[in-house]
Amino acid sequence: MSLLEVEDLRVRFTRRGAADATAVDGVSFSVDAGEVVGLVGESGCGKSVTSLAVMGLLPRTARVTGSVRFDGTDLLTLPPRALAARRGRDLAMVFQDPMTSLNPVLTLGRQLTEVLRAHTDLGRAAAQREAVDLLARVGIPDPRRRVGEYPHQLSGGMRQRVLIAIALACSPRLIIADEPTTALDVTIQAQVLDLLTTLVRESGTAMVLITHDLGVVAGTCDRVNVLYGGRVVETAGRRELFAHPRHRYTTGLLAAVPRVDAPEGTGLSPVPGSVRDLLPWERGCAFSPRCAHADDACRSGDIPLTAGSADGTAGTTGDVATGERAPHAARCVHPASGTPARAGGGAA
Repeated sequence: MSLLEVEDLRVRFTRRGAADATAVDGVSFSVDAGEVVGLVGESGCGKSVTSLAVMGLLPRTARVTGSVRFDGTDLLTLPPRALAARRGRDLAMVFQDPMTSLNPVLTLGRQLTEVLRAHTDLGRAAAQREAVDLLARVGIPDPRRRVGEYPHQLSGGMRQRVLIAIALACSPRLIIADEPTTALDVTIQAQVLDLLTTLVRESGTAMVLITHDLGVVAGTCDRVNVLYGGRVVETAGRRELFAHPRHRYTTGLLAAVPRVDAPEGTGLSPVPGSVRDLLPWERGCAFSPRCAHADDACRSGDIPLTAGSADGTAGTTGDVATGERAPHAARCVHPASGTPARAGGGAA
């Protein structure tokens, strides 16, 4: 049994005077202990809402169905107090924007010790010492001085390191990192990602990494789930996904990534249209309005997530963390047969 098993997760938001808005539409994935699993896609595809549903942090206007089983317990059925006791202790989250995620009127030490005091039996002095050790662990210079400072006194990269320290404070078994490098420049991004993955590997903690950056995925994830329109449209091991992408949305994303080995004068191939150009899933593939390969078959009813390889045969992909075999599956009527070549459809 996997550490985290998300099955048929659906999230709808009620809107006064309007129809409900569906943000997550039947998402399923699993995460094993010590594994890094990526959720990838454009803004608006349902990545962050999925993570907030797992953590139980959605507003009251959200209607959540399905199951989110953590170590055999369905988190969606837990009373609020029981779920709050698990957050920070068993599962933790690194939020996207450290400036708005940290409390601006509390010192870093206060915010770190708050987590430790809530979930451990450490006294005030012991929690303060542990806070200093945590800041040192994530590479904050002069941690004894920094625990008395406020978030605005730190750079963006250092604030993100503090968020990571807070997430790791109680040695959780699962960390959800929601776009942890979005607000950082490229060099700091690399440092933060290296820090996060190193700490996760050393502790054996599992991680769900939410990102739109395929370069980040290539360097960190064991398995990848590509989301579009609130559903998983492709799932595979990292190497298999990059070597043999099958869904036309995946090939479009890969074709839009700058490559250092591209011939001189080669431009980027962005995915045409907008994420708002969406066909309801019950009427076919949601990506079909933006896909150069779409035909009537793509717009004629629900399309299942089907296992197979790039050559059309049943395919599997290795699980780096556990050594088990997991299927490479895509929700596509006309799957690609090779590496991406052009926007809106990829390889033929």
